Amino acid sequence: MILCIPTNGNQGLKDTVGEHFGRVPYYTVVNTETNAVAILPNTSEHGGGQGYPPEIMERAGVETMLCGGLGRRAIMLFEEMGIMVYIGAKGTVENAIQQWQNNQLTPATDENACQQHAFRKHSGHQH
Repeated sequence: MILCIPTNGNQGLKDTVGEHFGRVPYYTVVNTETNAVAILPNTSEHGGGQGYPPEIMERAGVETMLCGGLGRRAIMLFEEMGIMVYIGAKGTVENAIQQWQNNQLTPATDENACQQHAFRKHSGHQH
């Protein structure tokens, strides 16, 4: 399985899960079969580039994304690309993977989307 975790830095498994998946500086990609770790910079429009984070992940072959939470629009984009999303991840990348393996994370749905992102304007707030 190829997992992606939004991270605050580029330290791999020891880095911390980012609070806002779209605005993190990096995405840590882990292949659970080979234990290969790759660090992708956030080149989306949220990071001053182009496109959306799900597109970056799709190009990297990501099958599942683990994050703290995300809004409805992002959930729809991931669904369209066939990428599963689980919310509730916290701690380090290593912790998030363990939480996922132990079925402690929740599949993202419209019902559990971050409400502050549903109709947000660019207020610069972080959750």
